[in-house]
Amino acid sequence: MTDITQKKPIAAIATPVGEGGIAVIRVSGLEAIATVNEAFKGKDLTKQDSHTVHFGKIMNKQNLPVDEVLVTLFHSPKSYTGEETVEISCHGGVLVTQSVLETILALGVRSAEPGEFTQRAFLNGKLDLDQAEAVADLIHAKSSKAVDAAHQQLEGRLGEHIKKFRQQIIDATAMVELELDFIEEDVEFANKEQLQKLLEDLDTEIAELLETYETGRLVKDGVKTVLIGRPNAGKSTLLNTLVGSDRAIVTEIAGTTRDTIDADWSYDGLLFKLIDTAGLRETQDVVEAEGVKRSQKAFEQADLVIYLKDLSQSFTDQERKEIADFQSRAKETPFILIGTKADIELEGGWRTEFDLKISALEGEKIKDLKKLLKDRALENKHYDASSLLVTSTRHRDALQKTKEHVDSALRALSQGMTGDFLSIDLRAALKELGTITGEITNEDVLDSIFSRFCIGK
Repeated sequence: MTDITQKKPIAAIATPVGEGGIAVIRVSGLEAIATVNEAFKGKDLTKQDSHTVHFGKIMNKQNLPVDEVLVTLFHSPKSYTGEETVEISCHGGVLVTQSVLETILALGVRSAEPGEFTQRAFLNGKLDLDQAEAVADLIHAKSSKAVDAAHQQLEGRLGEHIKKFRQQIIDATAMVELELDFIEEDVEFANKEQLQKLLEDLDTEIAELLETYETGRLVKDGVKTVLIGRPNAGKSTLLNTLVGSDRAIVTEIAGTTRDTIDADWSYDGLLFKLIDTAGLRETQDVVEAEGVKRSQKAFEQADLVIYLKDLSQSFTDQERKEIADFQSRAKETPFILIGTKADIELEGGWRTEFDLKISALEGEKIKDLKKLLKDRALENKHYDASSLLVTSTRHRDALQKTKEHVDSALRALSQGMTGDFLSIDLRAALKELGTITGEITNEDVLDSIFSRFCIGK
């Protein structure tokens, strides 16, 4: 059984603040059940079994009822935090919820910090650090694919890989350091070929996991999709069509959009962060010029670029040059050329190859466009529902450093260097992997991670 260290009780509202049917107040820590029992009128909570629910009233210090509640009990260690935990379900009004919380706090319970319940779960061995981070990802997920990725990490799939990597490095280190212990006797315990294969296999597996980061980042954070083009090319109309509301102002006046406009849109489980930009043109208007400058900056930070060309207007040499320039600057960022206003397209052929021609107002080819956006966003990125993804920058950095140390150990091995040099790199790699699961960490890292959580989780 996990050795649970219980601290003084903490409490917080665990449900969103506002009007609702019910709200839940969570209390966790040493003697949490006995403490809540002081304000509870009903059964003696200290004599009840774990995972049971009890009806009663929360009473204030004047012995006046605050609210009728249902109290759920979790005995240590069979709770989310591993500590004694009580969850109080009360009516969901803002005032009554706050009154119940204040009644509990008046018993000597401290208000919980953001993420403190999950932090206690980690410190008590109920969750690895990567699983704890997945809790925050699950709460903040804005698409079904982000939920899937968070669930996989919460289930411990990433942790399983990290534990496997750590064991491989421990085995390699043991071979090297055992030989160092008997160096004066000139005895070799380490099979150099076996050690090299072990490290090469490890290096390959880490590299494969690192390759999933870019996909994981898009799944977690969303695809930053920038709409660019000349004034009145239909950028704002397309954004409104995709999100299903009038998010951006649309007029026939060129230069209506003077700043970037952001809107979230999900398709087939993937989040797209759409960014409408100011029309690209030379202008003496100071505000519009700043908008054009911001359009350029948005392009540079994009994960996906959509250049819109108004098909009701003839191509100019300036536009052709502009499109070629953007395509060149996009480099590895997917670039899509869309012809708009296809319902009023000019007669005659176009020398430029369009990825698709649409009419946002008429709804023409919009379904095809949505599929195209998803396909291009994830092109060259292997992804399916069962894929294990690295979604955290912290995890990616630790894996990269681990790989660097493994590469260094392989070089040392190929150059015939002594085992003490290999041991330094192997132990450094072991330390980096430990920071992912929390086997090796420090207070600053924990504070940074759990500060992203909402209060009550």
